[in-house]
Amino acid sequence: MVAVDEIYFLRNIWYHAMPSHELKPGKMMAKVLLNEPVLFGRTKGGKAFAMRDICPHRAVPLSCGWFDGEQVQCCYHGWRFASNGQCTEIPSLMEDQQMDLNRFNVQSYEVREVQGNIWIYMPDPDRNKAKSSTLDVPRVPGFADDVKPNITYTMRFPCYIDHAVVGLMDPAHSPFVHRSWWWRGGDLNPEIKWFDPSLLGFTMRKHRMGNMGRGYWLIGGVPDNEIIFYLPGVRTEETTTAKYRAVNLTTVTPLTDDQTDVTFELYWDIPWGSLLKPILPAMICSFLGQDRDVVIKQQEGLKYEKVLRLIKDSDTPARWYYQLKNEYRRSQEENREFVSPVKTQQLKWLA
Repeated sequence: MVAVDEIYFLRNIWYHAMPSHELKPGKMMAKVLLNEPVLFGRTKGGKAFAMRDICPHRAVPLSCGWFDGEQVQCCYHGWRFASNGQCTEIPSLMEDQQMDLNRFNVQSYEVREVQGNIWIYMPDPDRNKAKSSTLDVPRVPGFADDVKPNITYTMRFPCYIDHAVVGLMDPAHSPFVHRSWWWRGGDLNPEIKWFDPSLLGFTMRKHRMGNMGRGYWLIGGVPDNEIIFYLPGVRTEETTTAKYRAVNLTTVTPLTDDQTDVTFELYWDIPWGSLLKPILPAMICSFLGQDRDVVIKQQEGLKYEKVLRLIKDSDTPARWYYQLKNEYRRSQEENREFVSPVKTQQLKWLA
């Protein structure tokens, strides 16, 4: 059993912020992440940055002001801030009024951009508990850092991050939630898979796919498949045939206690893959929409029931997620190494 009434976000860890194409040069974008107001921007030179979206003077959101491609200026009194959050100008000061502008710096966030995605490191808001990043940002296996996804699609789920993550990683819901002519029907088939612990998560070992959705035939033949999940909510699924490979990157990003963004991206080396681009967004929207719809239904029940009764073996990945999340939080609080609760084992279920 798992109690679901405790809400907390993992800190001192990387989160997916947005696909790179959403942030244009010389522009800025306001978002709320983990209940914090964050201002993203991209300089005219192309460098992405992020800072707290609150002016330290009178608390007006900096996103209400102006951005000249290098500095952000507040709309209330014109205070200016560099892309690293440093206060560079207070227009109301006279020449003979000396003041240390560093007293008014805005919190900046570490940002990295790889494979067409912007990632943000969210430290603990308690400065005594905040730690620098020691792990690199997640990457799509087998593709260079300058490669961009062929398809990207984001959908907002009206729920707490845990319910979005657990729903998307669940191996047994597909015959009931994802019934589509282009995916699969409602027949149940045996699934027997080996799982291993991996960095901040677990891996479903590479295996030849037997019972698979019809959509996998798009890359030709019966493929091999490997799925990796890691905190705080990142999943890669690598599907390969003798000739081609495709990787799905799914990221889950909490905005608030009850709003979560799920981004689905596809990378491939299929020569004729561009022919799929007109139809894939509609298929992805339908697929994610089915997950979203059932999560919305779940929210109604969660108003009255705060305990989830998770079973073996099909709910084991969900149990691992809660264990991994709790262990990461404890390791941060106790200032010690993370110890994975996942052990190598074989799981069996019907799906």
